[in-house]
Amino acid sequence: MHILVLDTKNRVVEHAKRYKGTVNSSVLRSSEVFRPAVVRNCPHIIVCHNHPSGDPTPSPEDIDVTRQLVEAGRLLEIELLDHVVIGNPRYVSLKEQMRW
Repeated sequence: MHILVLDTKNRVVEHAKRYKGTVNSSVLRSSEVFRPAVVRNCPHIIVCHNHPSGDPTPSPEDIDVTRQLVEAGRLLEIELLDHVVIGNPRYVSLKEQMRW
């Protein structure tokens, strides 16, 4: 999972790689996802990860994690702008799909 930390003009301030999962799973803590934005005092993040299968269809776990990140971001006043799942050759924007 990669995290893009963005400033108030949505310019990338930091690109952080936080997790490297197995072929079909990864463990994720919201506090670690938002830490770079908190440290840099940035109001927005985008997270993305790939599906090694090449199929970017979000799993139920992807949807649950995204809901958790949206809620955590609201509490921290850091907006999750999108969660992108990358496949080959397509990608899925969970923001477009879930419309939070």
